[in-house]
This record gives sequence, C-alpha cells and structure tokens, in this order.
Amino acid sequence: MKMSSRFLVSTVAIAALSAVPNAFAVSKEIVQLQVQVQQLQDAVSKLQQTDDERLAVLKNMVQQTNDSVNKISTGLDAIQLSVSKQQEADGAKLDQVSGQIQSLNDSLDELRARLAKLDKSVSDIQSTEQSINATLQQNAPPVGGQAAPGAAATPSAIPGASSASQPAEGGPAAAAAPDLATAPATPQAPPVEQLYQTAFGDYNAAKYTLSGAEFHDVIRYYPDSALAGNSYFYLGEIDFKQGKFTTAIKNYDAVLEKFPGNNKIPASQLRKGQCFIALKQKDAGIHEFRALIQRYPNSPEAAAARSRLNGMGVTISPRPAR
Repeated sequence: MKMSSRFLVSTVAIAALSAVPNAFAVSKEIVQLQVQVQQLQDAVSKLQQTDDERLAVLKNMVQQTNDSVNKISTGLDAIQLSVSKQQEADGAKLDQVSGQIQSLNDSLDELRARLAKLDKSVSDIQSTEQSINATLQQNAPPVGGQAAPGAAATPSAIPGASSASQPAEGGPAAAAAPDLATAPATPQAPPVEQLYQTAFGDYNAAKYTLSGAEFHDVIRYYPDSALAGNSYFYLGEIDFKQGKFTTAIKNYDAVLEKFPGNNKIPASQLRKGQCFIALKQKDAGIHEFRALIQRYPNSPEAAAARSRLNGMGVTISPRPAR
C-alpha cells in the first residue's frame, strides 16, 4: 500500500511537472493572439476614422457641387426666360414688320392699279387724238385751194360762199363725218384694274362683304389676270380675319397652285401655316412654315415663320430619318 501510494504520488508529480511547460506555451500564444487582435482592432479603427474623414470631405464636395448645379440651373432658367421673352418680342416685331410689309405690298398693288388705269386713260386719249387728226386730215382742203378729184366741196372752196355758212343738219357733210361723240358699246364688266381697285378700296375700308363680292367679280371676269391671284389672297385674308380658317386655306391654295409667279405666294404660305396652327393641326402648320423658309429664305415672311417655329420649340429644318 505504501509503495502504491508513493508510486501514485510520483506519477502525479511527474505529470504535473510535465504539464507546466505546455501551459506556459499556451498562455504565450494566447497573449500573442490577443496582441495581434488588438493591433487589428487599432488598424480597423484607424481605417474607419480615415474613411469617415474622407466621406465627410466627399459629402462636402457633393454639397458644393449641388450648390453649384443649383446656381447654374437658376442662371440657365433666367437665361431661358430672357431668351423666351426676347423671342416673343422679336416675334411680335417680326409680325409687326410683316404686317407693315403687307400694307406696303397692298399700297403697291393700289398704285399699280392706279397706274394701269392712268395708262389706259392716256392710251384712250391718244387713240381719240389720232382719230380726230385722221378725220381732220381727211376733211382738210388740198394745197393750192383746189379740191381733190371726187372730193365733196366745202364752203371755203366755193366762190362767194360765206365762211360762217354751215351745212344743214342731216345734210351730206353731216352724214359723211364720223360721229366722234358716239361711245363704244358698254362691256360686260369694267376693266380689271378698275374693278380690282374698287374691291381693294372697300377691303381697306373694312367693307368685307362688299369687297369679297367684288374680288369674286375680278376672278369671274378675269380668271387669268395676275390681279385674280391677288383677289384670291384678299379673299383668304377676309376669311382669316373672320376666323374662317378652312375657307381661307382654300383661297391661299388657289394662289399657290394657280398663280406660281404671284407676289402674294410667300404671304399666302405663311397665312396657310397660321391657319393650320389655329385649327390645332400643328404638323401641317410646321410643314408650311418649313416649306416657306426653304423656298423664300430671305423674305420677311420666312423670318416670321422662323420666329413662330422658335416660339413653338421646333427646329427650323426637320431631323433626318434614321
């Protein structure tokens, strides 16, 4: 028993002594791990602090960028508003200029009609003078006081006849002389210039019903005259002023299709586009404005069309299809 107890104690002592180095080794590794973990924690903390600082800087930069963008956006809005107001003002000025040019064109048409009327009057007077001169030459005595063979004797050629004596009314001399006072047969309608001038005067006086009927007379009696094209235009203007846009388009189309050389074509195409816009047919109106700009790029009507397209936010030229 004593031997067994001693053996057991010895064994336990030996085991205890052998376990002490192992315990010291484990404790050292744990301490090293703890140191490494602490170092990692410190590194993570520093990294997190650095990230927080960088994030704060980024936030500040983003805020400054947003402020700058807001300022730029405000400036752009102000510029856009200013440009819109300028475009509206320019559009109003262009419309005013276009109206003034139209008035000048109307005045030129009136002057042309008056000149044509004066030319006709001068031609009539010249024709009458030529007729009178021809008649006087036929009735004048020949040189030397002798009558031409077969010519009727005049009072001045008969010896002893009084110079004051006149042939009896209804006599041979009266029958032979042409009746200059007799007017030609009255035509079916007045001359085109006179008829157009009357219609144009009534149009300027805002007598639209009367002037419309007179413009229709110009077209009916003189369908091939250039003034018939002008009459179609002013019929369209009457309808435009009265809000009859569909009928106005038909009259403007008559100018565009039947009178290709008429000076009212640019104004007719501009008005046609405006009629389509008034009828809520935006695409058709844009098409007319673009066609006007392409055909007559330097005309005042083209400038008015550009202003209208800019005001609508539409490009002047259509974008090519992809």
